Amino acid sequence: MDLLQKVKQDEEVKALIEASGAVLKSMNYTEHGLRHANYVSRTAGKILFELRYDKREVELATVAGYMHDIGNSINRTHHGQTSALLTYDILKRLNVPFSDISKVTSAIGNHEEQTGFIVNSVTAALVIADKSDAHRTRVTRETYDPNDIHDRVNFSIKKSYVSIDREKSAINSKIYMDNSSSVMEYLKIYIDRIVMSEKAAHFLNCSFNLYINDVLINSPKHIGATQMKKILEEVEE
Repeated sequence: MDLLQKVKQDEEVKALIEASGAVLKSMNYTEHGLRHANYVSRTAGKILFELRYDKREVELATVAGYMHDIGNSINRTHHGQTSALLTYDILKRLNVPFSDISKVTSAIGNHEEQTGFIVNSVTAALVIADKSDAHRTRVTRETYDPNDIHDRVNFSIKKSYVSIDREKSAINSKIYMDNSSSVMEYLKIYIDRIVMSEKAAHFLNCSFNLYINDVLINSPKHIGATQMKKILEEVEE
C-alpha cells in the first residue's frame, strides 16, 4: 500500500479532515473538507508528475495536499503551522522517514500566503494546487450569502483546473465564471494567492499563467538583466 492510501485510511486523519470541514462550515467559510483535500492532493501530485519529478516527490506532494488543512480542526488562525505539527506526529506513527516528513511538514507549514515561503518543490506544488481551488461546489448551499464576496466569487465559477505545458515551462490555471460575480471581485480576494502561485511556479522553473474566461490576467514574463538595464537607462534619461 502506498503512503497516500495509508494516510487516507488512517482514522485520525479522517476525523481531523471531517472536523476541519465542520469548523469552517460553522464559520461560514467555503468548503474545506474531503472534497478540497482530494482536489489539492490530486492537483499537487499532477503538477510534479507532469514536470517529471521523481515518484517519491510526487507522492509526498499528494500527501501534503491531502493533509494541509487538518489544523483547521483546532483554529483557523495559523492553521498551516498547526496542520504541519499534527501531520508530523501522524507520519511519524506511520513510520515515514524523517527526511520525507520534514519535506511534507515544511510544505504544509508554508502554504498560507500570509506567512509562507516556497521552500521546496512540494511546497510549490501544494501552493498552486491549493490556491487554484475556486469553484461553486465550495459554497455550502444552506449558508450561501449573496452579500458575501467569497460566496459570490466561488459560486460564479463553473469550471476551474490546472494544466501543465512542459514544453513551454508553463503552469496554467484556468477559470470560467459567469456574471454573478466579476473578475475584479475575484482579484480582490485572490490577488495575494496569485502572487504566491507565481512565486511557486518560478521555483519550479515555470511561468504561472492565470486565465479567466480564456483571457490571460497576469503577466508572468521575467525581465532579464539586459532588458532591466535598458529600462533603467531610459528612466534616467
